[in-house]
Amino acid sequence: LSEPTMGLSEAFWHHEYWLPPGTTWEDMKGIQYPQPRDLLLCIPGALLLTALRYLFERLVALPLGRKLGVSDKPRPKVQPNATLESFYVELCRSPKEKDLISLAKQSDLSVRKVETWFRHRRAQDQPQVTKKFREASWRFIFYLTTFFSGLALLYDKPWFWDHTVCWLRFPQQPLQPALGWFYLLELSFYCSLVATLPFDVKRKDFMEQIIHHIATITLIFVSYCSNIVRFGIMVMLLHDASDYILEFAKMLHYMKWKRVCEAAFVLFAVVFITSRLVLFPLITYYYYVTKSQWYLIRYVIYTFLMVLQLLHIFWSYLIIRMIFSIIHKVENVKDARSDTEESDRSETEDLSENP
Repeated sequence: LSEPTMGLSEAFWHHEYWLPPGTTWEDMKGIQYPQPRDLLLCIPGALLLTALRYLFERLVALPLGRKLGVSDKPRPKVQPNATLESFYVELCRSPKEKDLISLAKQSDLSVRKVETWFRHRRAQDQPQVTKKFREASWRFIFYLTTFFSGLALLYDKPWFWDHTVCWLRFPQQPLQPALGWFYLLELSFYCSLVATLPFDVKRKDFMEQIIHHIATITLIFVSYCSNIVRFGIMVMLLHDASDYILEFAKMLHYMKWKRVCEAAFVLFAVVFITSRLVLFPLITYYYYVTKSQWYLIRYVIYTFLMVLQLLHIFWSYLIIRMIFSIIHKVENVKDARSDTEESDRSETEDLSENP
């Protein structure tokens, strides 16, 4: 490397940024602590998970969905029309009345036919139910696996139950290989989610998903490099605790098992609000904020933890709103989540993949 590159690298990894006051990288010698270069394995890891997902969705999820009655609704074909297609792609998918009149004149069609064309064209772009089921099935399997694997890794660790032990002799805490691989698996998964975002079902909280993924990847990277692995694993476990229940509720929704879906969603709501709005702030406070020594990286981690908490509040609002809609539906004995012509998604589906 050139001297300017070496200087920049040394400045970036300066011990005052990454380690508590009074600790240098020299003090870490002889300890098997996390190495930043280990995280480069997330690139082949993400590629491997993407390949596994492709195979799982087509060889397992798709046949399973068909057996469980998941099928796509027939959609009306749209007659080719260059003028309308150009307006749809380049300007607007839902033209206003004055635009409809103008397009009708240009296409030599009635306003009603132009309006119908756009409605059918929008329906054409809606993701198929089988695609949604495949995606939910993959995330369900992953979150279920990581949550119970994380529990198996942590249940016998004293620092998992006692926050005073979590920071004992920090940062000179040896990295257990199993925890390192768990970190790498989580990072690889979120990198794969970012890579496939353009191809996955786009939901109403798309921007919130992007913010969540960026915050999560940053937290995993920074906490690993600064050896804040014990706390990081607990945060990951809290987030995985409710995600697999949500994906399972989505699968039930696509199968049209409405009552069971609603019960699963209520269970998800209880676990989500408990883990994200109660346990997450408590763990962040007792395991992190109350620690006396603060330095740059700890401030960075705290900032992104607060970003996650704001997202938790936003998603909790959506969940509570959905719960009230379910209660209202039961009281009025009607389905408040009936499908429309253009979209068969419910508010359950609008929540994030890793809220």
